[in-house]
Formats: sequence, structure tokens, C-alpha cells
Amino acid sequence: MAGIRGLSGWVGVVLNAPDARALAHFYRDLLGWPMATDEPDWCTIGFPGAPANLAFQTESVYERPTWPAEPGQQQMMLHLDVGVRALDDAVQDAVALGAELHEHQPQDDVRVMLDPAGHPFCLYVDTD
Repeated sequence: MAGIRGLSGWVGVVLNAPDARALAHFYRDLLGWPMATDEPDWCTIGFPGAPANLAFQTESVYERPTWPAEPGQQQMMLHLDVGVRALDDAVQDAVALGAELHEHQPQDDVRVMLDPAGHPFCLYVDTD
């Protein structure tokens, strides 16, 4: 399949949050990537060297996702995987920036974290 006509080659991922700016600044600091747009209700950080960004949008009726999923609860729609070299150090740094270590950890070489808005993200040992 060729895909839709006219694709520009650019892609973005948008995370909703009760405070777009606060969550964007958390991920800016976590990933060390530059802010591209910094507005109260819409922020973006660029993926260095890639035609993509990570965006953040304020949602006035935001509900924190539940993970692992539970019937009748807001479920996670996506999560970010972040490769790291030293897992324990990365967890400490993420916690210092405002993340939480989730109590449920299904893999030895991955740590499930929650960002300040409650989105799960994974730190995993990247050996490549």
C-alpha cells in the first residue's frame, strides 16, 4: 500500500494534559530536547534530526489514565518508550523531574513511570 497522497513526511504525537505547558516542560527536561512552541495551552518539543515533534495540549476535562487497564476506568491510549543506558540512574533522574515509579513493573529491564499528568511511559535498557 502506498499510503495517502500528498504526505509531507512529518508526524507528531500529541498528549493531552490538564496543563500543557507544565507537561511539555517536564518532557523537555526529561529528554533534553528543545521547545519549538511554548504557549499556555499548546506546546511542542522537536525530535532532533527528525521530521516529528511531541506536542502537548491542555484538556479541560482531562482524566488520568489507569494502567494496567481496569474496566470502567480511563485507559491509556498510547505510551512513550525511552531508551536509556543506565536504568536506575534514569529512574532517579525522572523522579527528580516529577515522574512517579509505577508500583506494577512487569519486566526486569523496563521501568514503567508516570509523568506528572499520569501518562505511563517506559524507560528501557537500550543496548544498541
